[in-house]
Amino acid sequence: MSHVRSDKPFTLAGRTYQSRLLVGTGKYKDLDETRTAIEASGAEIVTVAVRRTNIGQNPGEPNLLDVISPDRYTILPNTAGCYDAAEAVRTCRLARELLDGHKLVKLEVLADDKTLFPNVIETLKAAEVLVKDGFDVMVYTSDDPIIARQLAEMGCIAVMPLAGLIGTGLGICNPYNLRIILEEAKVPVLVDAGVGTASDATIAMEMGCEAVLMNSAIAHAQNPVMMAEAMKYAIEAGRLAYLAGRMPKKLYASASSPLEGLIR
Repeated sequence: MSHVRSDKPFTLAGRTYQSRLLVGTGKYKDLDETRTAIEASGAEIVTVAVRRTNIGQNPGEPNLLDVISPDRYTILPNTAGCYDAAEAVRTCRLARELLDGHKLVKLEVLADDKTLFPNVIETLKAAEVLVKDGFDVMVYTSDDPIIARQLAEMGCIAVMPLAGLIGTGLGICNPYNLRIILEEAKVPVLVDAGVGTASDATIAMEMGCEAVLMNSAIAHAQNPVMMAEAMKYAIEAGRLAYLAGRMPKKLYASASSPLEGLIR
């Protein structure tokens, strides 16, 4: 009997989501394009860089929440632009205040401007403080399986290893490390960063990732709204293929039709 993977719902912090695509809100030409692309993506979780986007901290300026309503989407504040643990913790606490006690956050502590690679030492420090402070922490991390395991053991509710550097669109550069993280995972694993096109998202899902987060791949596409829709289907196709289980790869050909009973 063939082994069939059973689907299980995508759940974060006790809430279940139908879409396994999470999208960012930066880099669009205006708020209208942001809104339209996010609608086309079918995403239910939308991540917002608190240090770069107004969600109420700057009264009188356009507020992103006017186009991305918290009644319709789960807002996922992130700490993009933070380079040490203290700054990241402060940003999460500000987001919690602005969003009426909202506890779900995406922690990212960057090492430098050139690579936007995570500073894992500061990330571990910040994660420890935030978990103790009652936050539900989803965490951007390197593709180091040991760090991913430590973050999960510390109480982070999801680990989000990069597939490639943020904004590069290089696709999945590290499939073997990701496989180890996925095999060991006790919490959801989401690919975060590196996706460039629909096939990259599909591959991440076929590997067994619970979901994929992206921003540049949609916002920097020539037609962001169309790419958002493409990503919606890419994620669904990848998940179905993962559940279906692909055929084994073989070195030599094997006829599609059986050879028995042929007239000779």
